Amino acid sequence: MATAKPFVIPSLAVLLLGLPLSAPARADDPPPAPPAACTPDKPALPDDLRGWASPSHLAAAGTVSALDHAVLPPGQAVLVALRPTPDVSYALRPDEPGGSVSSGGMVAFDAPKAGTYRVMLNARAWLDLVRDGAAVGSTHHERGPACSGIGKMVDFPLPAGRAIIQLSGSGKPEIEIMVVPVPTRAETTLPTP
Repeated sequence: MATAKPFVIPSLAVLLLGLPLSAPARADDPPPAPPAACTPDKPALPDDLRGWASPSHLAAAGTVSALDHAVLPPGQAVLVALRPTPDVSYALRPDEPGGSVSSGGMVAFDAPKAGTYRVMLNARAWLDLVRDGAAVGSTHHERGPACSGIGKMVDFPLPAGRAIIQLSGSGKPEIEIMVVPVPTRAETTLPTP
C-alpha cells in the first residue's frame, strides 16, 4: 500500500512570501499624484471647443417656417429648449422620431463655407441633418473629450448655406448643442523645417 507524501513548500517560496511585493516608499518621496478629476468649473476643453463652456439659450423651432428664430451661431454652444414630440412638424421624418413623451425640435445652421462640420450634443437624442429637403449622411461619430460634458460628436459634409438640424427622441426637455468646422488635414499639419 502506497503512503501519501506530505506537501512540502520549498524554502525559497517561504522566503519570497515574507518579502514585500514592491519597495517601500521613502519618507521623503512625494505621494503619487491622484488621478485627474473632472471639476465643473474647469472643463477639459481644447481651444476649438471653448464655446461649449458658456452656452446661450434658444427655443427649438417646431416648424420649418419658425427656423429663422432658431439659428445656431458657429462655434457657440446653445442650450436649446425642446418641444414635446407631438408638437413638432419636422422638415423630414426623423429616422428615430421618438414617442409621445419624448422631446425634439429643429434648429438651423448657416455654414459660412463648404466643409465638414461637427455637431455636438450633451445628452442622448437622435440627430438628423437636412439640406435641400434631403438627409445628409454623417462621415464620423465619436464621444466628446473626457470631462467636457459633450456626449457625442457627429461630422457632416456641407456646402455653404443653411442646413436644418433635427433633434428627436430626447428624454429631456432641453439639450446643449454646438456646431464647429472640422479643420482640414492641411490646416492641422505642422510645417516641416
